[in-house]
Amino acid sequence: MADKLHFALVSPERELFNGEVDHVVVPGSEGEFGVMPNHAPVMSVIKPGALRVINDGAERRIFVNGGFADVTPEGLTVLAEEAVDLADVSAADLEQQLKNAQEDLRDANSDEKREIAQRALARAEALKAAAA
Repeated sequence: MADKLHFALVSPERELFNGEVDHVVVPGSEGEFGVMPNHAPVMSVIKPGALRVINDGAERRIFVNGGFADVTPEGLTVLAEEAVDLADVSAADLEQQLKNAQEDLRDANSDEKREIAQRALARAEALKAAAA
């Protein structure tokens, strides 16, 4: 049996994944990086994007919006500020989220509301790009 990588993905709401996989591609702040068994230790900030979990030839894509990735001799742990399994997101939902965020930004009448709306729009755009 080939070596497997222990991978755990945790968000504030719940643990999304905990198990053995072949390979994980992480959207790091300095660019995407792959983690396989016996990877050198590293810690990275995560940028919004698709985290790809590859196991036995199948790929699972999960949108992560911020957080940290920690590679240790024991495996990879991702602590995500937000994580959404892209298999659970429909194109119609994505378009509606984007439309709502654009309307909120257009209707913002204070700096605080504009900043919140800009963050929501950036999130919706990143989610749409990750799902593509």
